[in-house]
Amino acid sequence: MVTSRSALSREEIVTRLQEILGADQVETDERALQEASVDRFKKYTSVHGIFDGPIPAAIAYARSTADVSAILAFADENLVNVVPRTGRTATEGGLETVVDDSIVLDGSRMDAILEIDPVDMMVTAQCGVPLQVLEDTLRAQGLTTGHSPQSKPLAQMGGLVATRSIGQFSTLYGGIEDMVIGLEAVLPDGEVVRVKNVPRRAAGPDIRHIVIGNEGSLAVITEVTVKVFTYQPENNRFLGYLVDSLPAGVAGLREIIVAGYRPSVARAYSEEDAAQHFSHFADGKAVVVVVAEGPKGVADATAAGVEDIFAGIPHEKVDPALIENWFDNLNWGQDKIDAEKREMLEKARLGYTTEVSIDWSGVEELFESVMRRARTEFPRAADLRMLGAHSSHSYQTGTNLYFVYDYDITCEPREEITEYHEPLNAIVVEEALRLGGSMVHHHGIGKYRTPWTHEEHGSAYRLLRTLKDGLDPHGIMNRGTIYPLDDVAAPHGVETATRA
Repeated sequence: MVTSRSALSREEIVTRLQEILGADQVETDERALQEASVDRFKKYTSVHGIFDGPIPAAIAYARSTADVSAILAFADENLVNVVPRTGRTATEGGLETVVDDSIVLDGSRMDAILEIDPVDMMVTAQCGVPLQVLEDTLRAQGLTTGHSPQSKPLAQMGGLVATRSIGQFSTLYGGIEDMVIGLEAVLPDGEVVRVKNVPRRAAGPDIRHIVIGNEGSLAVITEVTVKVFTYQPENNRFLGYLVDSLPAGVAGLREIIVAGYRPSVARAYSEEDAAQHFSHFADGKAVVVVVAEGPKGVADATAAGVEDIFAGIPHEKVDPALIENWFDNLNWGQDKIDAEKREMLEKARLGYTTEVSIDWSGVEELFESVMRRARTEFPRAADLRMLGAHSSHSYQTGTNLYFVYDYDITCEPREEITEYHEPLNAIVVEEALRLGGSMVHHHGIGKYRTPWTHEEHGSAYRLLRTLKDGLDPHGIMNRGTIYPLDDVAAPHGVETATRA
């Protein structure tokens, strides 16, 4: 818990927000504030009604960029911590309020699709537009963003860009950073900035990337413009293979990628992870899943190329209909989240993930070292019901590994995070960094991977620190996210105010 540096009381913060926005845009209901103090990193404690962190002073619902600007200007002037959010699907603590009397700035009511341009192939949307709504609207016109994270039914555009999201079709379409053409954002002092929409430019460093992935620590994203593509699901080709191990499956993925093929989906599951997704056909084997899409000629050629590659790899072929059925049930909506909550309460059982990235040459050692350490060093290894991994996003130089761990909880609910999730998460992160990989592939640093932020960036951390000092000199933006708390304990040029 961090004490607020503002001279304003909780009641004064609420009153000022109501004056700025109107009472109907300021939420102070105690239960709503409790739920706003955490994200899905603390899903087990929250389902038990445990909210130990500082509770925010209010949730401020912005309806316009002008609202966002006014809220930030007020917060900056009065040293009030601000935690921006939209779809609320974050998993790494980035939405937690660690400072007393924070403002949760919610952009979900900024939900207009502003323009669809089928000539220049782009769409502009406000930060609160749900990705599912945007996709449904585009697909009705024969278009798609190509972005489909598992959180698609719930995620909103601002949060996707702020967390550097990636979707299940990334091998073809790229991550959100490859899709964003331009954007609008509000800086901590309330200034509105816009990065214009152009195909490419060489006018200095690419300033989009100051905002993309900032996790609310540097700015609030209010509007985004992303590429769109022709939607051609009738040409999809589904391929599946049973192989001996995850490393063998990843070796197959590497051959596909370095040969120049770009299927939309290219995944390899370890035997343990495959058993929970493909129990009806995995039969104790690792599983490789490939989906080819695009124009018919491209999809057919990609599928043929993949088949040729796997002809040289020991495997058993899977019925394409089984892969298509899996493909149609990938995403998590509110129904699955509600079912997960029931299971947590009824069975004291939970599952989490930690995703990292690694060069091709490091995949096998990373996988085996994490599995070994989790089974031999983790004090509660006997409670593990499943420990596995899959590769779901691949590149010319390497891939990601998405470690998955399910466990029975044999401690008090309040202790679950420190007894289970944090030590398992640490093992994965430590091994990825030891082998030269990245500690996080797409979920963001949040507040739970900040102990490794300096090690992640090394000498380049100065660049990251300079952005914080320059854009948020008063240190009001989402304290403890990306930047370790002790890095901004005394923001530059500002003396801590005292409350009367």
